[in-house]
Amino acid sequence: MNIILFGPPGAGKGTQGDYLVKDFNLFKISTGDLLRKEIDNKTSLGNEIKSIIERGSLVSDNITNRLIENVLSDKKYYNRLIFDGYPRTINQTQKLDEMIIKYDQKISCVLSLKVDQEIVTKRILGRQICSKCGLIFNKFFNPPKVVENKCEHDLTTRSDDNVDIIKKRFKTYHQETLPILSYYQKQNLLHEIDGMKEIGIIYKEIGGIIKGLDTWLYIIYLYNEQ
Repeated sequence: MNIILFGPPGAGKGTQGDYLVKDFNLFKISTGDLLRKEIDNKTSLGNEIKSIIERGSLVSDNITNRLIENVLSDKKYYNRLIFDGYPRTINQTQKLDEMIIKYDQKISCVLSLKVDQEIVTKRILGRQICSKCGLIFNKFFNPPKVVENKCEHDLTTRSDDNVDIIKKRFKTYHQETLPILSYYQKQNLLHEIDGMKEIGIIYKEIGGIIKGLDTWLYIIYLYNEQ
């Protein structure tokens, strides 16, 4: 089962995706993570990506599609992917359809998280990421603390987490990405979810959607809830 998580910056796609990975033994593919990996490796492509992101613009479809296809072509991820932040344009959507067919896979559902821009801006500005264990915190809503794995949390923030870039990303999202919802709605794949609810409530709603898609996966979900 492949799932697409949809929503504007800071909508909580990453958090919900992490839960799905844990409970259903899936793999989350974040274009942001793939792009940052290129930047961290300081490749020529990574330097180009860094410049684009710092301007608050979207990386070209060709670059993004190439990174996604590298994952889809790996048999380890066959029909076990959660797409977080992809596709973002109609061109990417159509390219994903082509790649899904090429590698004999399917998109099971598209989950769209609807949120309030003002609250989400605060979510993003407060976002803190542990460079050691990878957990995501928020200094306003979910302050960091020592957890079961006893990580002391070396917290970092993203260079693109600032007000001006956030506003630009929201504008880009509404202009270029929202039309994709109607594309998937016509395919009866779209499920819209109130992303302003508590994280646990949102995830239970997602679990109910999965129940309608795959009974066996839902049994696994219920087992992990116990």
